Amino acid sequence: MSDAVDKLVACLQDRFGSAISVDVAFSEVTAEIAAKDVLETCTALRDETDFAFAQLSDLCAVDYLTFGQAEWETTGATGTGFSRGVDDHHEVVSGAGASERRFAVVYHLLSITNNVRLRLKVYLDEAEPIVDSVVSIWTGADWFEREAFDLYGVMFAGHPDLRRLLTDYGFIGHPFRKDFPLIGNVEMRYDAEKRRVVYEPVSITPRTLVPKVIREDQLDHPLVGQGDRHNA
Repeated sequence: MSDAVDKLVACLQDRFGSAISVDVAFSEVTAEIAAKDVLETCTALRDETDFAFAQLSDLCAVDYLTFGQAEWETTGATGTGFSRGVDDHHEVVSGAGASERRFAVVYHLLSITNNVRLRLKVYLDEAEPIVDSVVSIWTGADWFEREAFDLYGVMFAGHPDLRRLLTDYGFIGHPFRKDFPLIGNVEMRYDAEKRRVVYEPVSITPRTLVPKVIREDQLDHPLVGQGDRHNA
């Protein structure tokens, strides 16, 4: 690790103690905090000279609903196919059955002063994915948070204008969630007679999409007629 990374890790642990979990992989620092500590932690990361993270480079949400499932292994035949988003719908639950780590908000921070980056991660409850907005700390978070709300349904408390950003106002659901159906919920078109946009039931037939996969047992067997190719 570089000296800057070593120093950042030490400063994070000294400043926040047990309130933060720090991991380093490939010389990249990832820190995890609780949602309740977002405003206090982010303010310190921006203002204190040991950190000086004046720039929020990016903010995004992640849905870990199907994380770690082995269906997508393609070195051998898959028994279930690539059916997610087609027939494996997941119902959001509350109470004891809800996942406390289904969603995460990830903040990518840059300190130009200290020439170091930090990935800050906050996990959110499945039933109520809510975290404080950081627009008051980094104004550039405005549209980032709106995008995460629109696509994942993550709520940002205190955001000055939390509206959809990419989908239309009548859109049903949040399309980047892992349980959102591939065919969508409704179709939208302009009706010339009514002179307005109308919503109709989906006419697309749901089907499992199977990508082209080159398996290990085919690597040493070129297609008939191809043979070896050489540059002219």
